[in-house]
Amino acid sequence: MKIFKNREPMKTSTKCIWATIVTLLVAAVGFYFTLPAINPYSETTWSMLFVLIIVWGVVYIFLSVTSGVAARQKGLKGYLGLSGVKWIGLVAAIPIAVLLVGSLISSTFFNAEAYSNIIEVPEAVFEEDMPETDTVTNIALMDSESATIIGNRTLGALSDVVSQFEAGYSYSQINYGGAPAKVTNLEYVDFFKWLNNRETGIPGYIKVDPVNSDAEYVKFEKPMKYVQSAYFGENLQRKLRFSYPTKIFDEITFEIDEQGNPYYIVSCLSPKIGLFGAMDVNEVIIFNPVDGTGELYAIDETPSWVDNVFTGALASQKYDWYGMLGNGFWNSVIGNKDCKVTTDDFGYIVLGDDVWYFTGVTSVSSDESNIGFIISNARTGEYKFYPVIGAEEYSAMQAAQGEVQEKGYVASFPSLINVSGEATYIMVLKDSGGIVKLCALVNVENYSIVATGSNQTEAKEAYVKLLLENGIITEEETPEPEKPETKSADIKVTDIKTMVVDGSSVLYITDESGILYKQSISADESVILIGVGDSITVEYTDTDIEKIKQMVSWKNK
Repeated sequence: MKIFKNREPMKTSTKCIWATIVTLLVAAVGFYFTLPAINPYSETTWSMLFVLIIVWGVVYIFLSVTSGVAARQKGLKGYLGLSGVKWIGLVAAIPIAVLLVGSLISSTFFNAEAYSNIIEVPEAVFEEDMPETDTVTNIALMDSESATIIGNRTLGALSDVVSQFEAGYSYSQINYGGAPAKVTNLEYVDFFKWLNNRETGIPGYIKVDPVNSDAEYVKFEKPMKYVQSAYFGENLQRKLRFSYPTKIFDEITFEIDEQGNPYYIVSCLSPKIGLFGAMDVNEVIIFNPVDGTGELYAIDETPSWVDNVFTGALASQKYDWYGMLGNGFWNSVIGNKDCKVTTDDFGYIVLGDDVWYFTGVTSVSSDESNIGFIISNARTGEYKFYPVIGAEEYSAMQAAQGEVQEKGYVASFPSLINVSGEATYIMVLKDSGGIVKLCALVNVENYSIVATGSNQTEAKEAYVKLLLENGIITEEETPEPEKPETKSADIKVTDIKTMVVDGSSVLYITDESGILYKQSISADESVILIGVGDSITVEYTDTDIEKIKQMVSWKNK
């Protein structure tokens, strides 16, 4: 211990200053890289405070030991510089106590009734809110996995883009032009791609049609500067945190407005119960990734074009509080009287101008059946409950898979439609590569009634036929199918191909704008007389795929 004998002791104030400087440096570096919210309602804030107190204490003790103070202290305690540990320990205990006490007073154990009253869930009439339709255009049948595959395929065809960028990390479900769409912005592939392209920015995004299973790359008028894959000050999370240091962020979702301009929708959370309990969205930031500006909105003031404020997971969580805790905490654990929960996934429905989450509701004690289902507005957080009793979603998915079990297709999580007054699950069936192959409809009340088709129209026609055969509906209840509008066009044939579809030869004629007109040769043998370069007049109807038309008739001009 003689090493400290002749050293002058460091003053307590000096040690405090140095410990504070080091702690502030650690805090600054930690804040820059971990980006926590500086908010007393954030558990991360208190955890970070505990770590910083420990850092301060370690530096203070280290300086005490190495400054010569120990040389004039008696005993091991003095040598180790532990005279102030007691106070450092007491201070460090404060954030730990806040975390423990805050979690306790915010728990469902003490606040079961408050949790159950977080939301209101009025009962609604299924047939009124979801009228019958001849074609399904408001259901996002494609899941994110399939959207990713189709989006990557579209991006892969753009050699000048795919070498520098990749599709974003997730696809957002939005309502665009009155129809569902899945969108994701491009991201930089790595640090060097960001370094090479940061001056020009992110050039565009991928838009997937989840109804017709196609995708397109759309270029921005002005490129995006702030994205998740950028670095330093251009990183999206860092830019948001530096702009809004006190906000507790939840989901950050990419969307486009009705003019095609890019935005990030950033949901901000706050507790509704105690210090940390029932975290819910209370505000939303609409962030412009082109110029880095943002605007903060209250939930009821959010512009109508925004679709994603509440997540599907949060919507389900809030309903589970509502359904499980209405009769108290102990009932949710032991008795389970009147307890109900959502199934563990959700689908999407576009109603009006909004995206809604759909998920079934089942009694805790029930087996493979739903007592109804809920929809929740992704922008406003509004709920509706429909008391439609029947099979739960996974049973319906298994029934659809069993219909084509020899093919090994996998069903997506379904949504719900009204077919001839019958609540009906609708879903797609995918192959092992995630490509959509079939559309399936399953009756909610009787999931043995399953129909499949290569598209929605075929599946629905087969399903209605099954409803008639099983006596569930009568001919009088079957709506007259709406005849598709016949249109006319003068085209010049640029390409002709013949393909075998379901055992029949089908001729595909391509015009100068890339539109394909198809006709079964067995239905009209005269189409084989059409040659490349011919100018013809075609009568046609639209199909589910925008660029493919069904030819009705033709003639030379």
